[in-house]
Amino acid sequence: MKTFQELGICDEILKAITELGYENPMPVQEQVIPHLLNEETDLVALAQTGTGKTAAFGLPVIQRIDIALRQPQALILSPTRELCLQIAGDLTDYSQYIDGLRILPVYGGSSIESQIRTLKKGVHIIVATPGRLLDLLERRTVRLDHVSTVIMDEADEMLNMGFLDSINAILEQVPQERKMLLFSATMPREIEQIARTYMHNPQEIVIGSRNEGAENVRHVYYMVHAKDKYPALKRIADYYPSIYGIIFCRTRKETQEIADQLIADGYNADSLHGELSQAQRDAVMQKFRLRNLQLLVATDVAARGLDVTDLTHVINYGLPDDIETYTHRSGRTGRAGKSGVSVAIVHSREKSKIRAIEKIIGKKFERKLVPTGEQICEKQLFNLADRIEKVKVNEEDIAKYLPNISRKLGWLTEQDLIKRIVSLEFNRLIDYYRDTPDLDIPDDRSRNSKEESSAKGGKKGRNKDIRTAEAGFERIYINLGKAHGFFPPNLIEMINTLVPGHINIGRIDLLPAYSLFDVEKGSARKVVSALKGCEFYGHRIYAEIATEKDYNAPKGKRKGKEADGRRNGKHYGNSRKDSSENRFKNDRRTSKPRNGKRK
Repeated sequence: MKTFQELGICDEILKAITELGYENPMPVQEQVIPHLLNEETDLVALAQTGTGKTAAFGLPVIQRIDIALRQPQALILSPTRELCLQIAGDLTDYSQYIDGLRILPVYGGSSIESQIRTLKKGVHIIVATPGRLLDLLERRTVRLDHVSTVIMDEADEMLNMGFLDSINAILEQVPQERKMLLFSATMPREIEQIARTYMHNPQEIVIGSRNEGAENVRHVYYMVHAKDKYPALKRIADYYPSIYGIIFCRTRKETQEIADQLIADGYNADSLHGELSQAQRDAVMQKFRLRNLQLLVATDVAARGLDVTDLTHVINYGLPDDIETYTHRSGRTGRAGKSGVSVAIVHSREKSKIRAIEKIIGKKFERKLVPTGEQICEKQLFNLADRIEKVKVNEEDIAKYLPNISRKLGWLTEQDLIKRIVSLEFNRLIDYYRDTPDLDIPDDRSRNSKEESSAKGGKKGRNKDIRTAEAGFERIYINLGKAHGFFPPNLIEMINTLVPGHINIGRIDLLPAYSLFDVEKGSARKVVSALKGCEFYGHRIYAEIATEKDYNAPKGKRKGKEADGRRNGKHYGNSRKDSSENRFKNDRRTSKPRNGKRK
């Protein structure tokens, strides 16, 4: 892997990006930066949002500027105000050690007079939305005759928003002798037409594959009746307590209705659509970026160009009509090497759309069953336990209140206190989900869906259905189950504590007497070796790579492993006060916990 210095970036920019935490170039940067600095041909780059595009074009654009010439020399077109401001802000950060460089964002929704005054003072780089720039050109307040570099970022988004005529009018006023770079996540016919008309022998580079989805995004769908779509949405949100995502709706009316229902039901949500004023849009986006909102309900048009990092989920409240729109939606999660999930809530008539999208993005959708009330309550309870365990305790501030609290609650046992804390937090949730029905539409679901169904409680064929690991994974048998107080957080903590290196954990199937879980191929033997000889609250652990005979052995007769474990085990919910460091004992070595291994 080359360094930024080897790509030809100058010392002033290197100093700035080093302070910003940039270490090694991303793939799109390795290909685009040398081309913009050294080649004469134009470039079409197909890359998803979140792959490092801004630095890929921004660093060489800054380096090519002649500071002495106080005229626009680089023009960057972007589809939305938000993306325009983000690009301008990034370029300002990259150029902080280049004296005299002036960058101007030009967009609608702000004072055009202020932008005109800044243009008259002289700028080197203009970052603009097509509509406002065309307005300035028609007023003859900006000249593009010194522009030597033109960048079109998210070109397909600009075309979807109806900017084709504006783009054509702008490009006609740019000198013929200029370098042009076009970034797009997909390659519709209109993009190819722009390339043929305005670009000189353009080269094409592809980061990934044409029109494919983001690499780190899982695609799942839930199939329910139309009347159950909103209850299914609530269950999905409840099942992921730390969810931070965008819910896409088809119309402004539906967007506002869903947002209003979520707010009324107590969720941290708000709406984003075309009927909001710019001030309202800014306020909503500020709350969402600060994570004061967990869920943003939006139309496709309103959400275009938004740059929000670390989204865990994108939820399609019904699939869009065109596949390119789905690609853009799903590409908003799983950015910068992080994983994300694209969820579709569909009815049976939309199943053909699922198959069509799979063909284009080159990935399979996973059919999921809508979480049951019991599963949601269990997940939420463990999330509460996790938050209690990790909460920061300020001894000095609360010390003066503790004596009175202790006198008030001193008559409660440890178990009573835990029960009351849980009940205080979860009585409403437990009451709401008590005896709730399944929402799924039965169909000829995939093998994975059958496995999930049997794991949820189907008795017939349970051992048969859960025996197959997911693609790219291996199954591991462990002699701990729900009867031992063993749940997913315990398994994850155990692997973090005992297994060296990075371990990706896949599907986990918990049964009363034992459990089965997937780890990435190549890691299974290491995990099994690390777990053997350890203890879980006095229960000696046995683990092995699962084979079919393990599932078909009679209960309690699996080579004596389960039976022995049940005789010696102690329940997780007892009064022992073991720390995470000594909860899993191993006489051979001691390991410190590590984070970030959950897939």
